Amino acid sequence: MPCRVLLVEDDAMIGWMLTETLAAMGHDVCAVEATEGAAVAAAARHRPDLLIVDMFLAEGSGISAMERITRAGPVPHLFMSGNDPHMAPLHAEVLRKPFREADLAAAIGRATGKSGRPGPEASAVPARGVS
Repeated sequence: MPCRVLLVEDDAMIGWMLTETLAAMGHDVCAVEATEGAAVAAAARHRPDLLIVDMFLAEGSGISAMERITRAGPVPHLFMSGNDPHMAPLHAEVLRKPFREADLAAAIGRATGKSGRPGPEASAVPARGVS
């Protein structure tokens, strides 16, 4: 099921690649933000169905951004990181960069409560990675 996604990523190339990947998966990326403050403002403005958040940002923290955003109410989200994924909050969904499209699809399913595991068809998807 398609989602309106707010992407929080401070690396412009990764943000662009994820936007393209998510669009190809049928999702609508409503905004891409690079800082904690911009992410909080965009979440209030766009009311996304899902947030995909880099844990460590050059300006602020993705973890702090999610803490601030969820004060207004729960919203499905997942973190991604090229660093230590164990720094994420307990029970958080975390994707370790680099990851494949099938990994992203499975993580979105778990975060939104829909189709927690990729089916056989997901394993046949060419490994377009995101680093």
